[in-house]
Amino acid sequence: MIDELLKYQEADGKLRAIEQEIASTDERKKYMTARKFLEKAPEKLEALDARAAEFKRMFERLEQKYSEIADTIKDYENLDEMVDEQGGEIAFYKKNAAAISDSLKSLKAEINKLVQQIEKTSAEYAAAKKQTIAMQKQYKEYKEKYSAVKESHAQEVAAVEAELAKLSKDVPADTLAKYKAKRKEKVFPVVVEVSGNRCPQCGMELSIAEISKLADGNFIECDSCRRILFKRK
Repeated sequence: MIDELLKYQEADGKLRAIEQEIASTDERKKYMTARKFLEKAPEKLEALDARAAEFKRMFERLEQKYSEIADTIKDYENLDEMVDEQGGEIAFYKKNAAAISDSLKSLKAEINKLVQQIEKTSAEYAAAKKQTIAMQKQYKEYKEKYSAVKESHAQEVAAVEAELAKLSKDVPADTLAKYKAKRKEKVFPVVVEVSGNRCPQCGMELSIAEISKLADGNFIECDSCRRILFKRK
């Protein structure tokens, strides 16, 4: 059975080489870059929208508060008349007026800071929107180019897949399923022969029990790199 599995892996290596060749093309790289960006773009734009809406609400609240304080401080413009009509110490009114004035200045500074944040968020949104449009164009263009690249290898891929289908008939179904699962995880080579007491791929030292299993003609799985290990008798 091991020879059949190794023949299958050898043929699978041809398919992997083609896949790697396609994966390394500029067409695929630009297509994948655009696709990944567009997958995350809606979430990013929504987050910027939400931030802008919150800043707007904060600005309106501060603006209302500023207006109320500004109206209050107007009452102190005729401070002498207030003292004559209502009595009381002028120092008291002046102290209140100064405190209100300080609050007004602090609030104005807070509003100015918020305005800067709003402008920054607006600029970020505009940039993100512009980049999204550019990526939409890139996605469309390179999706077609990437499809053309795959099509140029289609016959070659089909031939290898036909060879794999033929070879798979000689490999037990459960073993093949395990092989394919590891291949899907981008493990390659999947099956390797042990020499000595270590995994030849990652160098993991095998236990006495594992070495014993191999000596009996069984497969084991490397605890480190998850490859299927065997040893010829």
